[in-house]
Amino acid sequence: MLCNECGKNEATVHLTHIINGKKSENHLCEECAKKNQQMFNSTFTIENVFSEMLNNAFNKSGYTPTKGCTTCGMTYDQFRKIGKFGCPDCIETFKTKLMPVVKSIQGYDVHVGKIPKRAGGNYKLKKDIEKLKDELKLMVEQEEYEKAAELRDKIRNLEKGI
Repeated sequence: MLCNECGKNEATVHLTHIINGKKSENHLCEECAKKNQQMFNSTFTIENVFSEMLNNAFNKSGYTPTKGCTTCGMTYDQFRKIGKFGCPDCIETFKTKLMPVVKSIQGYDVHVGKIPKRAGGNYKLKKDIEKLKDELKLMVEQEEYEKAAELRDKIRNLEKGI
């Protein structure tokens, strides 16, 4: 796609403006974006975006943990300012308050992943069977035998498809 401004260079900066429900897009090359000063400033990073989301979420809840990471010593306030963890153990330290934010961003609080198209239908079918088996186990533990029987039948039907 060519730049909307100069019409010569490849557009590398894509701006979308939504004002009063009306969407307008502007596609600029890097040079034109710099000329028009419409490019994001140098402080725009994914860490800053995440940090700002965390600040908004926790300012609403009033949560301010004082306990820092047991491994690196990073405090929650430091994490909020930087937007990056100090070590892998920080995730566990701040997990209880991070997961609601993660869930609000992506809709899930566990990794769901995607099934590649080239993997074919069997992969998705196997994942569905695994999920149903987990549900079946839970129903048996809860002594919900009628639901368990329905799940068992679904699993058998799906396994015939493999």
